[in-house]
Amino acid sequence: MGSSYAPAVTVTQRDKAARFLDLHRPGEPLLMPNPWDPGAAKVLAGLGFEALATTSSGAAGARARSDGALRRDEVIAAAAAIVAATDLPVSADMEHCFGDDAAGVAETARLVVDAGLAGFSIEDYDRARDERILPIDEAAERVAAVVEVAHAGPAHVVVTARAENHIRGRDDLDDTIARLQAYAAAGADAVFAPGLPDLAAVARVVREVDKPLNVIFRPDGPTVAELAGAGVARLSVGGSLFYVAMGALATAAESIRADRAEYAEQLAAGVAAVKKAGFTR
Repeated sequence: MGSSYAPAVTVTQRDKAARFLDLHRPGEPLLMPNPWDPGAAKVLAGLGFEALATTSSGAAGARARSDGALRRDEVIAAAAAIVAATDLPVSADMEHCFGDDAAGVAETARLVVDAGLAGFSIEDYDRARDERILPIDEAAERVAAVVEVAHAGPAHVVVTARAENHIRGRDDLDDTIARLQAYAAAGADAVFAPGLPDLAAVARVVREVDKPLNVIFRPDGPTVAELAGAGVARLSVGGSLFYVAMGALATAAESIRADRAEYAEQLAAGVAAVKKAGFTR
């Protein structure tokens, strides 16, 4: 039997990429959850989301690996499987784009385009080089290299450039903004600075960087309405849904072992979710 999640593809990569870019509306943020496999993608598509993004931590965790431990071919294959599961635009978390130089990241961009993705991200942080933030000029050169590939074909594949300062121990908002401005000038379609400290910082980035801003939505942070008011254009959740799913797995398993009645409710909710997504009998 063939794969049960692959639909008849009716939307072209060009259409999906154009739709994805159009959904970046400052003040009306796109809510973009992060599935880690095709099944999760189908469930989320069935809930009515308009676009999806992969998660490096979730994809690695689903394979019992740590974040950043997957090879480029594994990351591309995982993203391509999610693309095949739904006609929604899918953006890939491509980490640092798996290249030591501009030519290397450009090759990654070619593989991303060939996988049918509507977008992808590139970080300015490289674990392989003493886990450091790259110099701004070098990072901008890498952004320009992937943009050239992503925008060269019939599909304008959306490039999101990430400044990693605030999750890598460098709480320098001025430098973050300078970096995002450089990446915007290099052709990035959207920007992302995970870990911005507060809503005021988010609003300042929106004011000073002339590209749509992605923010990770967190339950202990600003509300969706507050982020919309600050001008945010896109909200993602990183690996959090994967961790929620693993928590639900552990809770349900403990319910079985303890012979607790709530397992029946947990099972019913899970069965209903996958039936709605259309990949169970």
